[in-house]
Amino acid sequence: MSSSEYKHILRIAGKDIDGSKKSIVALSSIRGLGYNYSQVLLQSLNISPAIRVGYLTENEIQEIEDAIRNPSKIKMPSWYLNRRADMDTGSDTHLITSDLEFAITNDINREKSVMSWRGYRHMFGLRVRGQHTRTTGRRGSAVGVKKSGKVSPASTSK
Repeated sequence: MSSSEYKHILRIAGKDIDGSKKSIVALSSIRGLGYNYSQVLLQSLNISPAIRVGYLTENEIQEIEDAIRNPSKIKMPSWYLNRRADMDTGSDTHLITSDLEFAITNDINREKSVMSWRGYRHMFGLRVRGQHTRTTGRRGSAVGVKKSGKVSPASTSK
């Protein structure tokens, strides 16, 4: 391929990506797409994961974006999606970038508003997923005893 076909920076799913990265690494840099998801996506589209993103054609980039937007089109298994049985719609979807952040924030706020146990844990900044908190997660409060001032010598007068 000639240097005129190489793109130094390209935009996939609203994120600027360096053209010198391999396609699998470039796709996994998009929030919501992991390494394994990117690998399955590229295999289903018959795109080599080792090719540099700058050498992809416009048609291939468009296929990747369509597959990211609609994973059922490439027959992606439902257990690969990050939003199965959505609380509002009940459908299986895959969210990326700001949509993912927005959905997570809404989920946390919903749990807080219904006063669930997870909502309480989120409100007070504690561990939510059942981790131990006796020795870990001690941010903000002091550990141990703080010495205040000088220690006076022991008096020996009777």
